[in-house]
Amino acid sequence: MNDRAALDLLVAHGPLTRTQLGELTGLSKPTASQLLSRLAAAGLVRATGTATGRPGPNAQLYEINASIAHVAALSVDPLGVTAVVADLAGTVVGEHRLLADAMADGARDRTSTVVVEAVDGALRAAGLGRDALHRTVIGTPGALDPRTGALRYAPHLPGWQSRTVREDLTAALGTPVVIENDVNLVALAEHDRGTAQDFDNFVLVWADEGVGAAIVLDGALLRGATGGAGEIGYMPLPGAPLAREAETFARPDAGGGFQRLASSPAVLALAEAYGISARDAPAALAEALVTPGAGDAVLAELAHRLATGIASVIAVVDPELVVLSGEVAQAGGERLLSLVQEELTGLALPRPQLRLSALDGSPILIGALRTALADARDTVFDTG
Repeated sequence: MNDRAALDLLVAHGPLTRTQLGELTGLSKPTASQLLSRLAAAGLVRATGTATGRPGPNAQLYEINASIAHVAALSVDPLGVTAVVADLAGTVVGEHRLLADAMADGARDRTSTVVVEAVDGALRAAGLGRDALHRTVIGTPGALDPRTGALRYAPHLPGWQSRTVREDLTAALGTPVVIENDVNLVALAEHDRGTAQDFDNFVLVWADEGVGAAIVLDGALLRGATGGAGEIGYMPLPGAPLAREAETFARPDAGGGFQRLASSPAVLALAEAYGISARDAPAALAEALVTPGAGDAVLAELAHRLATGIASVIAVVDPELVVLSGEVAQAGGERLLSLVQEELTGLALPRPQLRLSALDGSPILIGALRTALADARDTVFDTG
C-alpha cells in the first residue's frame, strides 16, 4: 500500500524529494528511503535532478519512470479514427488521424485494420513499437451490449456491430482493449479534471453531430441493461419524429426525438430557417450570437429545445449538476447556457446547477486516456 501511495503521489505532484514524499505519506525518512530504493530497483521510479532554493544540501528529486509503459486512446467517429499514445505519466508522445474512407465497406476485418493503422501511426510519431503498449481504450458512439458483446446504438459505424469486435481488436493490437461509449468517457474526464470534479451525481449532455448523455450516480456510470443508458438522442420530444418514423439511421442526425432537434445538423438547419447560412453548426451559432433579431430567435429556439430534453432527464435522475458539452454547447457558450437555464424554469421541479464543460482539447480522448492510464497503472504499479 505504501508503494502504491508513493507512486500515485509522484503521478499527481510530479518530482518529489524523499522528505516531501515522507511528509505526504506520513512515512519516516528511513522508510521513505527504503521505499524509493525498492521502486527504483523495480524500474518504476528514477532520480531526476535536485531541489534547489532550500537550506542545506540540494535534495535528490524522484519521478515516475514514465517510459516503462505506454497506452493508446482512440476516438472513433463516422469520418475516421484519431489515436494518441501516452506514457505512464499521461504525457502524449504521439498522435495520428486516419480518415475512414475505407471503413465504408463495413467489413469486420477492415474495422480492425483501420484501428491498427491509426494506433501504428501514433506509435510511429512517438518512435515506439507496438510492444510498448499496455492498454488500449477506444471511445465510440453507441455502447457495447454486455449480454452480446455487440456495439449498439451506432448504426452509422459500419463494421462495428460484430459480436466479436472487442476480441478482434484485442488480437490485432496485442493489448487488452476497452470499448467505451464516447459520452461516458467525456463524463469521466469531466469528473476527473473538469467542471464536475466536486459532484458524484451529475448528468453530462452531449450536443454535437449526435446527441447523448452520460449519467453518473454516486460516482459510478449508469450503463443500463443493454449499455444504452443515456441514449437520449432517441428520446421522443414534441416537434420531432419518432425513431420508428425515421427514414434512415445511416446519418448521425437521423433517428427520432431529441437528436433531430439539438444535434449539429439540426442547429445548422435551424439557423438556415432564419436566414443564417454557415458551413457548420459552430459557425452558425457564432453568427447568431452577433446577429440581432434572427440570431436571437435561433438561440431562443435552440435553448427551448435543449431545455425540453434536459428537463426530461432531470425529472428522472434528479442530478446535482448538468454539464453541457459538445460543439453545440461550446459554440453557444454562456449566452446559450443562460437561455437554457431560463427555459428550465417551470419545466423541471428539481433545479440542478447548469454548467458548461471546462475541458480543453478532445474530451473523448481525455476520457479514454484517463481510463487507459488508470488500468495500466493498476497493473504496472502492482508491487505485491
